[in-house]
Amino acid sequence: MEPATVVMISITAVVIALTGYSIYIAFGPPSVELDDPFDDHED
Repeated sequence: MEPATVVMISITAVVIALTGYSIYIAFGPPSVELDDPFDDHED
């Protein structure tokens, strides 16, 4: 396999992994600990 192909597959895998992790943090069980700053300062 060409080095450029290996680099592109590696970068793609890292981007997909980070996207999946961020979705898990935003909507999964850890999201219970997140606060909405706009709800804290409503008038």
